[in-house]
Amino acid sequence: MEKRRLGRIGHRTSVLVYGAAALGEVSQQVADESLAQALTAGINHLDTAASYGHAEERMGPTVARVREQVFLATKSTERRAEDAWRELNRSLERLRTDHIDLWQVHAVCDLAELDAVFAPGGAIEAFVRAKEEGIVSWVGITGHTEQAPVVHAEALRRHDFDSVLTPVNYQLYTADAVFRDHFDTLYALVQERDVALRTIKAIARRPWTGEHRLATWYEPFTDAADIRAAISWVLGTFTGIAGLATAGETTLLGRAIDAEAHRMDPSEAAAHLARIEDYRTIFV
Repeated sequence: MEKRRLGRIGHRTSVLVYGAAALGEVSQQVADESLAQALTAGINHLDTAASYGHAEERMGPTVARVREQVFLATKSTERRAEDAWRELNRSLERLRTDHIDLWQVHAVCDLAELDAVFAPGGAIEAFVRAKEEGIVSWVGITGHTEQAPVVHAEALRRHDFDSVLTPVNYQLYTADAVFRDHFDTLYALVQERDVALRTIKAIARRPWTGEHRLATWYEPFTDAADIRAAISWVLGTFTGIAGLATAGETTLLGRAIDAEAHRMDPSEAAAHLARIEDYRTIFV
């Protein structure tokens, strides 16, 4: 699997980042098998969150066994420093480790959320403390929604984050000129500052239109050719993206791994994606 430099962090990270949201509601056996599949394929970067159901607990046995072989990232949605600090210690216990490589302020999707993080006694104080004390090596920020890129650019103006995790896919970038401008601004900023950029929602197709048949909160692509095109487009169009997170559904992991191994030219991928009917934003 291709490896890319994770910004100033320097880690040579697999371009597929294991999205552990997939493990929130699965059994230990399913989690163990999914993580083994990822590691065997060459994925060396695991991304989870305290808010992903039982994901951190499910990851614990594998993390304890391969801790020195993987880059481990988790997140907190808490907005008060004392609550974030408490959650960090719980994450360490669940993940069976004494150190997190990347701890991220999670789901910062609008400026009001960002203001809460930076308010007196806000979560940023816990993140700075954790890095100063060596409990975490690096700190980052994440968020969903079409506003995330502009919010994350503003976050970088307020604090020297080491990593950004933000959404992008073919539909978002090509159909929404405002989103495209904001993403391009963020993309230029992270490159200028050597901040690690990872992305989410590469294979998101549309909001669910009926029964939720998979664990994702949006309807993802499930056809192998569509997944190949979606992943090829993101990784081929933006070489400054260090990695993209796999979807929060264990049954799709194998198709993502195969797609990365057989990538197509981004122009070919774009032509394929442009032909897909009812391909639209998941942010409604």
